[in-house]
Amino acid sequence: MKTENELIKEILDGNTQAFTELFRMFEETVYSFAFKVCRDREKAEDTIQDTFINVYRKLHQFDGKSKFSTWLYSIVTNNCLMKNRQRKIDTASVSIHDDHESSPLQTSPEPDPLETVMSDELRVKLDNAILSLPVEYRVVFVLRDIEELSAQETGDILGLSVPAVKSRLHRARKALREQLSDY
Repeated sequence: MKTENELIKEILDGNTQAFTELFRMFEETVYSFAFKVCRDREKAEDTIQDTFINVYRKLHQFDGKSKFSTWLYSIVTNNCLMKNRQRKIDTASVSIHDDHESSPLQTSPEPDPLETVMSDELRVKLDNAILSLPVEYRVVFVLRDIEELSAQETGDILGLSVPAVKSRLHRARKALREQLSDY
């Protein structure tokens, strides 16, 4: 399997098959992140297409000074933010966990009914709380606490300083704590 840098070089040399390989390498990552930020499956699917169209068109602008994934996250983020501006975020609650992930709230294969109800209730509360965050806080929260990127990587993706990232993350966490104080 080729590295992302090898694929990028081949794409820039005109190898369209290499682009397909790069797409497959990052498709799940892009979808997962887009879903967590956009909070909507359809928007996340649209974001995959928009992101890879942008990558194809602008790959020659990637200078290699940062990691490719950092550059890619910034494109996904911009596409999600544009979609957010185009239409308001849906109010439906959708789990931050996609269908391929299991819930960290379930600790046993067969939880008792009370645990299931409480876990489901907490997940819905958490989803609604995340959904209610202003998008600039939500993106930082997702990058830092869900995707587990560093403050520097998050700042690079969003074009923010590390102190600005820390400030937004602090505000996001505070807002979530306030909304979830009963739990």
